[in-house]
Formats: sequence, structure tokens, C-alpha cells
Amino acid sequence: MSSAAMEREEEEESQPMYRIERPVYHEGLLRTQLLNRKDNSTTIKQRLANHFRCSSEKARAAVFSFLPILTWLPSYPVKQYLFSDVVSGLSTGVVQLPQGLAYAMLAAVPPVYGLYSSFYPVLLYTFFGTSRHISVGTFAVISLMIGGVAVREAPDSMFYVMAANGSNASVVLDVEARDARRVQVAVVLTTLVGIIQFVLGLLRFGFVAIYLSEPLVRGFTTAAAVHVVVSQLKYLLGVKTQRFSGPLAAIYSVQAVFSDITSTNVSTLILGVCCLVFLYGIKDLNERFKKKLPIPIPGEIIVVIVSTGVSYGMSLSNQYQVDVVGKIPTGLLPPALPNFSLLPSLVTDSFAVAIVGFSMGISLAKTFALKHGYSVDGNQELIALGLCNFVSSFFQTFAITCSMSRSLVQESTGGKTQIAGLLASMVVLLVVVAIGFVFQPLPQTALAAIIMVNLLGMFKQFRDIPTLWRTSKIELAIWLVAFVASVLLGLDYGLLVAITFAILTVIYRTQSPQSGVLGHVPGTGLYCDVDEYEEATEYEGIKIFYSNSSIYFANSDLYVNALKEKTGVNPVHLQAALKAQKKQIEKANGSHSSPLKICAKYKDKGVTHEVLSLNLVEGEQCNGGPGDRQSETDVEEALCLKPLSSVHSIILDWTPASFIDSVGAKAIKQVIKEYAAVDVGVVIAGCSRNLLFEMDRLQFFTGVMTPEMVFPTVHDAVLGCRRSKPRPSAVPANETTT
Repeated sequence: MSSAAMEREEEEESQPMYRIERPVYHEGLLRTQLLNRKDNSTTIKQRLANHFRCSSEKARAAVFSFLPILTWLPSYPVKQYLFSDVVSGLSTGVVQLPQGLAYAMLAAVPPVYGLYSSFYPVLLYTFFGTSRHISVGTFAVISLMIGGVAVREAPDSMFYVMAANGSNASVVLDVEARDARRVQVAVVLTTLVGIIQFVLGLLRFGFVAIYLSEPLVRGFTTAAAVHVVVSQLKYLLGVKTQRFSGPLAAIYSVQAVFSDITSTNVSTLILGVCCLVFLYGIKDLNERFKKKLPIPIPGEIIVVIVSTGVSYGMSLSNQYQVDVVGKIPTGLLPPALPNFSLLPSLVTDSFAVAIVGFSMGISLAKTFALKHGYSVDGNQELIALGLCNFVSSFFQTFAITCSMSRSLVQESTGGKTQIAGLLASMVVLLVVVAIGFVFQPLPQTALAAIIMVNLLGMFKQFRDIPTLWRTSKIELAIWLVAFVASVLLGLDYGLLVAITFAILTVIYRTQSPQSGVLGHVPGTGLYCDVDEYEEATEYEGIKIFYSNSSIYFANSDLYVNALKEKTGVNPVHLQAALKAQKKQIEKANGSHSSPLKICAKYKDKGVTHEVLSLNLVEGEQCNGGPGDRQSETDVEEALCLKPLSSVHSIILDWTPASFIDSVGAKAIKQVIKEYAAVDVGVVIAGCSRNLLFEMDRLQFFTGVMTPEMVFPTVHDAVLGCRRSKPRPSAVPANETTT
């Protein structure tokens, strides 16, 4: 014996062996002799009583769930975590400050409202959030969506007033009135977003984020980055153009900028390009040496400080007409009620902002939780974001979510808990109440540069396209539809189109399942696709059909059609062939009046199986003599039909099926009856207990349908079919049918 054969024998001996000898089970046997269902019946009243029963444990769990800070703050390890959280909080606050000012421009509100939105929500998230590493606050995508709504509800055209200059009257834009109206729109929208997120959290709707698949979110955020860059071109160039919203807004904005590009402010452009180059260099250094640097170089705050100093020292606003941030009020605003008269026109937009904001937050929170070994609660995150938005809106903030760039800073600088976010909000508070006026000379082009450089990560998502092309064409289609629709139609309509398309791809996949015919792998109990594996061989007379989908109203017809096509046995065709042969027989025998017996011979074993008895004269007896009897014998032999089909049994492998509805059940019952009419038996194998329970509720087992037609495994079904209608088969002789 060769060494290779010996090694193979030793390997086989070392493998655990699977031996079992038992009867062939079908569902009728399982229900009567083997399995007894537990009595778990409870009334609705009992279930409601159990759900609403109050106890100290349930009350304590509810409080800890609603206020997660109570679970970790009492055991906060000060010596281990405090220094890291302080360093992380200060670093994140330094980044949050310029981003708050910059993203307020995207939201079409004065910059100071970006600072408010970087303080109140962050403070609240410390108490209600479950993620230890995300940095909530202003975010480019959400800010841009809010800005689109604010511009739509309060366009510049509403605020042109007549201004008298001596003897001349001219039309000027009332900027203060316009900004005040846009702030009202942003605040009311934020209130609605908070209510929606909070209610969805209470209703345990945290699962809604699963409908925003990763390709959809990445395509959508890439499109948002395009919108953001387009919106910042005019600030980078110093060009005065109106802000567009709605479908094709990005195209109109680019057209407006380039049509007026000759009026570019050279000083603004030079300063903006310098800021862009510097920030890109700092970002590249931070990425290259992130393991060696204790904290990332704060490029944004350096740009803010230097550009503010240059602007103040050179009087860029007065001497060179460079647009600056302008007045930043000192201190916090008192709480005020939003203007709820604006609610009706903002409902649809608020749902879009709420869902996008939550999906961005939960996806990043889960990423960090997986990396650092803890868990986040999607429903509590909804509640936390809802409270942050709702409560903060009374203090004149706009909607927030987490920021990818700030979250990476908070995590990379050693942040351990939500204390880091709390300290970051204190940095913003210090600026708002004490030194906000210092940033009044800050050029808007510097903020535009900060925004653009922070979007580099989103533009890198274009690399998804070749990867998805190799891995999944459907996910690539979702990415491209989300991107193109959001660029052309705007972020709100684009998101709606993307979600609709993603749902359609799910329907397409369920309506285009993989199906085939299974064959037995000799010497095993395994069954594989005969088109894919050489070892898989079919049993003669038996077809095993599988499809990797459930059976319901949307694909039941497709399932039946695939069954007939793959097995090659179509009962309609067999019935038509039978009728055609019957007509030929009737025509050939003319006026023959004796009872005719139509039968079909199968090729194997020469066994004749009765298919149809046709008594032309019911109850008539043949009384002829011997010659007549001989003639009758000849006719009977002549009337034996050609074989209808070599297949006598079809097994439906329902192992992949997770559910069935009434339409699917009716379709399966109908096809079983059609096959029975041409002497082909159909049985079902591999049903889960839940699927069988659904079939019982749908009254599937009525009439000719019995539990004996259902087998727990494909092998049980094969042995059952071979026993009821034995045929020669290609299966090894040691395969038993008992």
C-alpha cells in the first residue's frame, strides 16, 4: 500500500464518524409518536399583566436603561481614565469649535448657532448616550439638509426691501430678517426631528437603521459631500451668488458660480487656497504619523487662529472686501418656544433628517463598540439623539448627529468614556460666554477650507465602486443610485429614491432565487446540485428540487415555474399528451364499444401502472365469444400509452424556506394536485418547525394533503419515495430503504 493511501486511511480513522440507524420519519409519525408540543398557551390578559407588572428590578432596569450614565459613572476609574479623557476632550473641543462655526454656514444660519449646537446636545448626550467614543454635534450632511430646508422656506427673494439713499431708492437684502427666519425654520425642524427620534426610540424602532445598508449610506454621504463642496465654492472664491435648494440645486449652484467667476475676490481665493493646502498637509501628517504623535496636530484651530489674526491685522474685510464671520454675541440665549406655525411644511424633511442622523450615529457607534469590546443600544441611541435635539432646540440649536472626523479624534487621543465629550462641550462653552468676539474677523473662506478638507474621507468612498463591481453588482447599483439620485434630486428626495431602490433589490432577489436539482453524494447523506458537482447523482425516477427562498405571494408563480422547468416534468404537457393519445386511440378504434383501458408503461422494470380508466359505456360487459375476447386483448395492448414520464416522485427541499403565506400555500397545493393527476407524487422535506406551524395555521393539511407528505430531511423523503414506488437506482447497494 502506498504511503499516500496509508495517510488517507489514517486521516479517515481520525475523523469522527456519524452513524445512526432509525426508521424513515415523516411528519405524521413525528406528531403522533415522537414530538409533543408544550402547552405554552397564555391569554392576552395574562401577557399584558406580565408585561406591565411593576417590580423594583424592572423599575431599576428602566432607570438604568434611560440614564446609562448611572451604570458607569459610580465605578469610573479616575486614575486610569481621567487623564486620557481630559486630553481627548480638549483635543475634540479644539476641533469642534471651528467645525461648529463652519457647519453653521451649511445650515444657512449665523455661525454662533453652530457653537450653541456644539454645546447643549453634547452635554445632554453624556447622560443619555450609550457610546463612549462618538462625538455628537454639528455634522456636514445634516447641516446641509437643514440648510436646504431653511433656504427653501426663507429664500432671499422674501427679504428684499426698498432702501432710500438720498434721492435714489434701491432694493437691498434684509440680512438680519432673513437670518432670523432661517433660524426659526432650523429650530422648528430640529424640534420635530427630536420628537420623531424620541418616539421611535420608545417604540423600539432602532431596527429602522437596517434599511439603510452600508452601500446606500456611503453613496448618499458621498453625494452629500459633493453638495457641500459645491455650496462652499462661492465662499472660497468670494463670489456673490444665491443659494439654491431642491432638485438640480447642485447644477444650478455650479452654473451660478462659474457664470460670475470673473468677479472672484483674489484676496479671498489666495487665503482660501493657502488654508486648503495647509490643512491637507496637516491631515496627511496626522495620518502618516498617527502612531508616533501623542495627539493629532490641531490643524483646524491653527487655521482659525492664524487666519483670524491675519484678517484683523490687515483689515481684510475693509481693505480687500473679504467676507468674515461678523458679529458673534457673547453669552447663551435664554430658552424660547419654537415657532410651531411652521410645522406643517417641515414634517417630511424632519423624517429624512431624523433617519439619516440616527443611521450615521448608530453605524459609527457600533463600529467603535465592536473595536473596544462593549455594546450600544440602538433604541437608547434613538432616545438620546431625540432628547439632544428636542431639548436643545429650545436654546436655538439645529439638528445634530455624530461627526466621523471628531469621533476619530476623540478615540485616537485616548478617550475612554463620555466624559471626553463633556469636556469638549466645556471648551465650546468657554468660547461662547467669554471669547466669542475674538473670532468675529475670521474669514469665511477659511471656514470653507475647513469644511472641504474634512470631506476628504467621504470622497475616498469612490473607491467602493471597483470593489463592489468585483463583489456585488446589486450593491454597486444601490451605491450608484443613492449617489446619482442625491446629487441630482437633492438629499431629501435622493434618500427616498435610494431607499425605494434598495427595497426593490430585495424583492428582485426573492423573485430571482437560485434553484436546481439535487443529487446524492454516494456514501453520505449529503445532497448537492447535480449541475455543480460531479459526484452528485440522481435517483432514477426521483427529482429533488430546491430553491433558496421562501414561498409567498411575490414569488409563488416563479417557484412553480422553476419547479416545472428544472425537473423537466410539466403536468400540463403530460395531460395534453395524454389527451392527444386518447384522441388517436378513439379515432383508430372508431365505433369500438367495449370498455377501453388506457394505461402507461414506465421504461424501468416493464411495470404497467394504471393512469386512467375510460369506460365508453359505463357498466357494459363484454359478452363476445373467444374471437371477441382475443380482439379485446389486442385492443387493450394497443391502447397502452407511451410512457408519460420516467419520474414518479418529486421532493421539494424547503430547508432554506423561512415562511410561507396563504398564496404560496395555495400554489403548492395546486401544483401537488396537478402532479398527482399524472401519477407523479410530490413530497416536502426539510421544513422547520416554525414553517410547519404556519402551514397548520393556513390549513395546508386538508383533503389529499396530509402530514405524511412531509419529511424532516431530504434523505428521509428519498427513502420514503423509493419504498412507496421502488425503482432501480444509481445509489450504492448498501443504501437501505427501511
